[in-house]
Amino acid sequence: MVTLSKTIFKAYDIRGIIDKTLDAGVAHQIGAAFGRAALAKGEKKVVIGRDGRLSGPSLAKALAEGLQSSGVDVIDLGVVATPMVYFGTNVLGAASGIMVTGSHNPPDYNGFKMVLAGEAIHGDSITGLFDSIEAHDGSSAATPGAYSTHDIRAEYLQRIIGDVKISRPIKIAVDCGNGVAGAFAGDLYRGMGCEVVELFCEVDGNFPNHHPDPAHPENLQDLIRALQETDAEIGLAFDGDGDRLGLVTKDGQIIYPDRQMMLFAADVLSRNPGAEILYDVKCTRHLAPYIEKAGGKPLMYKTGHSLVKAKLKETGSPLGGEMSGHIFFKDRWYGFDDGLYAGARMLEILTKEQDPSALLNALPQSDSTPELHLHLKEGENFIVMDKLRADAKFPGNERIITIDGLRVEYPDGFGLARSSNTTPVIVMRFEAETPAALERIQGQFKSVILAAKPDAELPF
Repeated sequence: MVTLSKTIFKAYDIRGIIDKTLDAGVAHQIGAAFGRAALAKGEKKVVIGRDGRLSGPSLAKALAEGLQSSGVDVIDLGVVATPMVYFGTNVLGAASGIMVTGSHNPPDYNGFKMVLAGEAIHGDSITGLFDSIEAHDGSSAATPGAYSTHDIRAEYLQRIIGDVKISRPIKIAVDCGNGVAGAFAGDLYRGMGCEVVELFCEVDGNFPNHHPDPAHPENLQDLIRALQETDAEIGLAFDGDGDRLGLVTKDGQIIYPDRQMMLFAADVLSRNPGAEILYDVKCTRHLAPYIEKAGGKPLMYKTGHSLVKAKLKETGSPLGGEMSGHIFFKDRWYGFDDGLYAGARMLEILTKEQDPSALLNALPQSDSTPELHLHLKEGENFIVMDKLRADAKFPGNERIITIDGLRVEYPDGFGLARSSNTTPVIVMRFEAETPAALERIQGQFKSVILAAKPDAELPF
């Protein structure tokens, strides 16, 4: 049996390695602690679901038993995409939910994404669960909670198909990387009137074909090939639990989420003029002017799906998005991140055009890098970032944004270094108007990082 470790309680979720830091015993303890937290908020029911990982069934069973032991009723949705648990907390009369998922992590990982009384919990609320487990005397409720199952598939699909409409028939390719989105994506888009070429839509927790993470170009090569070899017009890709969207044009261009956000923002602002549109520090410099031109107010914020969700609620914004692919629609939807739904909304926009790829490729862009990771020892990422904040100098910068790490803006580009809240990594991203400017900005960051940590193995 695994001993409970505080290290699995991350900034936006709980995440561990099976039989090393996470097992059924730990899942039971987490369920009981979450149940107590739900009851403290007046919540009597909790919705749960799990993705396609091999460890999912045993963890979900133990989680449910833990929840019941605290006295809350469990509504088990079975194998679903993460957004379907969020959907459940909006339509099933239970505002709390837990998804058992390892998201896009390797097959031996699993974890929990949580909503408590309608709020995506993060930070202290998550570490508070650890404290609750540590302080608890091990007793159970006098009357355990009930357990029931619920098939939410038809209701979820119908809610989207009934509202999001395509303007013309379109053939698309969909790559689910053997993640759980594969169980739903084909039926969703066919239900909307699309012809669908399915790639790796069989749910398989071994992920035998490629890693289910559309943020990395190497995971989109099969989709790019499918668009070359078929008459599909556009390609959609999903991460392991279906809450993030990847997008590829007919000619093989990857449209990263910060550029997807341009089209989403213009669409949402057509119905919500003057609204604030939220995006994270990793996004392109071209997004803010695009939002302003569409009549909106751009608001840059910290990275993290729970943080953006909370900020969305606080500001009343109808749309938020992250470079990682989490897109949050409050316009015509519930304000949670949902890759399948974002894909539907994208198709609604693209089918108004005869050449969707031309529309996408025409979106403003610069030379840029995907996310780059500097791998460090546990906790070292925070130490290095503290040194950079204290000592680093960036000649020629226009401003330094410190809401999340260091985003250094120059007249011709930007560089970002921020500490991941989930792994011992410093995440970096660079964008510039010319390859030479990109090299110059990366060179500055290289110098300051090596000054802070001379043995750093940089990814550029």
